[in-house]
Amino acid sequence: MEMAVSARTVEEIFKDYSARRTAILRALTLDVDQFYGLCDPEKENLCLYGHPNESWEVALPAEEVPPELPEPALGINFARDGMNRKDWLSLVAVHSDSWLISVAFYLAARLNRNERKRLYIMINDLPTVFEEVTERKPVKDKPSIESGSKSQGSTKRSSDGQLKSSPKTAGVDDEDDEDEHGETLCGRCGGNYNADEFWIGCDVCERWFHGKCVKITPAKAESIKQYKCPSCSTKSGRQ
Repeated sequence: MEMAVSARTVEEIFKDYSARRTAILRALTLDVDQFYGLCDPEKENLCLYGHPNESWEVALPAEEVPPELPEPALGINFARDGMNRKDWLSLVAVHSDSWLISVAFYLAARLNRNERKRLYIMINDLPTVFEEVTERKPVKDKPSIESGSKSQGSTKRSSDGQLKSSPKTAGVDDEDDEDEHGETLCGRCGGNYNADEFWIGCDVCERWFHGKCVKITPAKAESIKQYKCPSCSTKSGRQ
């Protein structure tokens, strides 16, 4: 049997993840009564599957060992009648999030380090199944002003509304800056931080971008009162 991880790009894996996620969400929201009825505690160990065609299924686990893909949580039906319905659905949602991630990164086995990071960023931009089912808003990390942990040669606004940019110094300071921010990734291309490039931070989602990726120059940034990345600007326009 040929491994399912062959010839997969970041975009293909993300499309697969999104379709399976949509299917799981439908089972736990729009089709929740049908899903609840199928999870009979009197039946054998059951699993909730989301398929790439956006359909969902409650079924027994795969018989083949090892399975072609990672398997979802086993026996979700057993706890159904012993828990509050909302709590049980939340538990299934948490396990489903874990399964979706495991499938995505199983398919990503042949990707390189930067491609895996880009895939994770794309996945992390979506609310989790748990957040959707429980109607919780994702909590966004806020940078520490004191530490300056996100002031990497870029622009960001201080609490007094003034535009500030972190100066770049030569020699040892540049090396320290690279070490401190080396794991920071561009929210658009997924590329690593480079102290020699101009970066700008979104005031809404707190992500950082290469200026060239969002078509913002240092001069243009000076005239922007509040910067919104393309994704946040699109969301604002829909409201």
